[in-house]
Amino acid sequence: MTVAHSLGLPAYRGRLSFPCCSKFLRLRCADTLIVSGSETDVCVLSAVLAAVDHGYRVVAQDAVCSSSDASHDALIDLFHRRFNVRIEADSEQILGAWRP
Repeated sequence: MTVAHSLGLPAYRGRLSFPCCSKFLRLRCADTLIVSGSETDVCVLSAVLAAVDHGYRVVAQDAVCSSSDASHDALIDLFHRRFNVRIEADSEQILGAWRP
């Protein structure tokens, strides 16, 4: 059974580096993070790169947005081209198995 937890991050500065976040995720044996939020080219980018740096599989595409369509599209393209091993395109399958 997959159990869901929500971990709100109020800023875009590498929050996954904070001990409380790392501990929270380690205690739950998390291996995948679904990233949602606004400003794909700022906050989301920071969260995604931090998650990849920490070895998490990341789902980020359909739950993110930006005030700049061009920047958003460029970042989604970058995620797929450069980080395709760690970043998945779509949250539908994971949400289907998610039990809050």
